[in-house]
Amino acid sequence: MAREIINGTFRQTNLANESEEYLTKRDELRLAEIELMRQQERVAELRRRLPEGATIEDYLFEEGPANLDAGDTPIRTVRLSELFTSPNRPLVVYHFMYGKKQTNPCPMCTLFIDGWNGVAHHLAQNADVVIVAAADPQILRAHARARGWDNLRLLSCGDNTFKYDMGSEDRDGGQDSTVSVFTKDSDGTLRHFYSAHPSMAPDIKERGIDLLCPVYPVLDITPQGRGDWYASFKYPAKANASHG
Repeated sequence: MAREIINGTFRQTNLANESEEYLTKRDELRLAEIELMRQQERVAELRRRLPEGATIEDYLFEEGPANLDAGDTPIRTVRLSELFTSPNRPLVVYHFMYGKKQTNPCPMCTLFIDGWNGVAHHLAQNADVVIVAAADPQILRAHARARGWDNLRLLSCGDNTFKYDMGSEDRDGGQDSTVSVFTKDSDGTLRHFYSAHPSMAPDIKERGIDLLCPVYPVLDITPQGRGDWYASFKYPAKANASHG
């Protein structure tokens, strides 16, 4: 639906009692939002134009049954190359902070994966998506079962160096959340295309992959903003109460 321009202002509502000060500031914000959108498009174009990425090994992962309710056995091995459903589709991997030094699942990673599980059927139209953790398959699947992650492939790294090579694990087994994208050439060559981490610079520790989670953009349009809010596995009853 086309928005109406009144007195040179691009109106967002039909409210008659909005002050001139509010309308002026809201239009100033609209222009800033347009510039942000265009900057995001410029960044996406830079990302798409990255030169050919490094070749990588065909890592071996561990995976349980596709049906979480079918138990945790048998555990089979699957190679990275087998995660592509066709050569021309990208493979998107979320590195879950769970396993080794991360003895408890990360609540913030869980927030991300909750969202990805909900839109997995949409993502599957254009990309193959998997979740990878350092935790053993049974431990990973137990957490996934509790969260209802029934639309995503869940892989354990086993003894491979995948997470370390992609920068989501240090030499001591410390874990980091990361998103990686891979491609597969027509001849079967596997390549790394893109990886991003929460930390982007010494003064930016936690914003690097926020746009991949729907929660932060919603909080950012509220009067309070995101503040210092942090995800949890459980919230007070009032946060979950139904209305109406």
